[in-house]
Parts: sequence; C-alpha cells; structure tokens
Amino acid sequence: MNEDTCIARLDGVHKRYGAVTALDGIHLNIHRGELLALLGPNGAGKTTSISLLLGLQQADSGTVSLFGRDPHEIDARRRIGVMLQSANLPPTLKVRELLRVTASYYPTPRTVAECATLAGITDLLERRYVALSGGQQRRVQFAMALAGHPELLFLDEPTVGMDITSRQALWAAIRGLVAGGASVVLTTHYLEEAEALADRVCVIAKGRVVTEGTVDALRAHVAVRRIRCLTSVPAETVAAWPEVESALSQQGRLVVATTQAETVVRRLLAQDATLAELEVQRAGLAEAFTEITRDSEAADAAQEAA
Repeated sequence: MNEDTCIARLDGVHKRYGAVTALDGIHLNIHRGELLALLGPNGAGKTTSISLLLGLQQADSGTVSLFGRDPHEIDARRRIGVMLQSANLPPTLKVRELLRVTASYYPTPRTVAECATLAGITDLLERRYVALSGGQQRRVQFAMALAGHPELLFLDEPTVGMDITSRQALWAAIRGLVAGGASVVLTTHYLEEAEALADRVCVIAKGRVVTEGTVDALRAHVAVRRIRCLTSVPAETVAAWPEVESALSQQGRLVVATTQAETVVRRLLAQDATLAELEVQRAGLAEAFTEITRDSEAADAAQEAA
C-alpha cells in the first residue's frame, strides 16, 4: 500500500517482559480505510502490539507512531476508538449513562442515539450494565468505542460471547464503518470473522510478522484443494491414486484432498459417468493459518538447530 496512507506504525519494535520476548523487532503498518486482521497463536504478540499503539505500554526499542505522533499524545488518542477483551465498567450505570460519559471525553462525539443505532443496542439504553448478558455487554462496549467518531478503531476479540445473529449484525456495522473511511484493527480467534471482514491479514508469531496479505493471498499458501462429490468409485480406490493425498467417505459423499484437482476430477468423471454434486474448494483461511504458523515454527526450529 501507499506509504502516504499509513496512519499507525510499529517499526523495528522490541518489547520484553523479564526473560520473555513479546515483540522481536516487529514491523507493522496500518493504513487508512482498511480492515487489518491480526492473527496468531496465544502469546504471539498481538495484544502487546495493540497496547503499544494505544500508548498503554512503552516499547523497549524501535518506533511506535499513531497518526504521526507519539501514542501518548491526547490529540492522537482522541482519534481512535478501543474495544478491548476485558472492560471494567461501572456495573450499576445504565447503558445510556455509560455512552453519555464516554462521549464527554471527545470534542465532537456521536450522539447517544447514533452510537446505540450503530451497535444495535437501542433497546438496551435504560438497562443497567450489570444486568446484561455477556454478548449484550460486548455490544455496549462496541457502541462506546464509536462515541468519538474514531478514524482508527481497535477491536480485540469483539464478538466473544455473541450469538450468531448479534455477530453478523456487528460484522455489518464494522463493514459500514470501513466503507465510511474508518480504519479497523481486528484481533480474533474466529478465523471465519477475519475471512469475512479483512482487507488484509497479518499473521504474527513469536513477536514478529511471519506473513501478510489479502485473504486470497494467504489462501494461496495452501495448494491442497478439496473435492466433494457423489460417486460410485470407492474411497479406497481413489486414495491409491498418486495425485491424491487423502480420500474418505463422509455422509455418503467422497471427499478428496489433492494438489492436482483438475487431474483427479477428470479421472473421476472417466470412471463414473453418473458422478453428481461435484464441488472443488480451495483452502479456507483456517487451513492457511495452520500451515503458515507450522512452516514458521519449522523454520525457527531449523534455525536454532543450525
């Protein structure tokens, strides 16, 4: 992406907690108008990266910038919205009161009604926060994060505890914000969430970026395709073909994993003219993520052994 669109950056940043290296010279850019999904195993450095950009922690070395400023500066911080994994909010306040207090921190905030509409919590405004379910509390936290018209929104595991309907409604709200020009940094363990929302995915492991790109680019790391069909050809027969990695029967369908999908499909059609319900699927983001992190761990192990 164009360097001029970069609004937040970690440049060669190191961060240690005692003997533990959380960030190992990480380079990360966030661009205007994009949704960036940060993925990685637990302890990879995702939360530390966000904490540095929010000014909640200090880097040991390297450069951290937010809108070209130090993240501790109030002018930079007023341009962001934050929804962290945990929020210690006054439990007895009503939702309307929480939104009103949050809006008071900003010079030109959204109205309470606008925040509630965007987050789908209009029906919760007169409820006390402590009386809400976990999913409802997350939606209130999302509404609070929108109060200051943020140019950059940090969402750390935003849909934990939400049912499917609430999750999809939040996805729609996030897409609307990005379409309106806001930038979003998303961390999530729901890989289908990143797949549904992200313009760019960044995979972090052991405190550094191991790969980044579009969802399609990351999928391309996995050459295996999955073929599903109804056929009279036994799975045992197909499993013996040299182009096939695995073949098994699932709920009456043949499921084949192969890097040579076209060859296998032609061979299946040649052996079974009545073959039906043929599907060929490329790897999902979950499979790509698994393979990328496995390759990264193998490379690290090889380097340590050298």
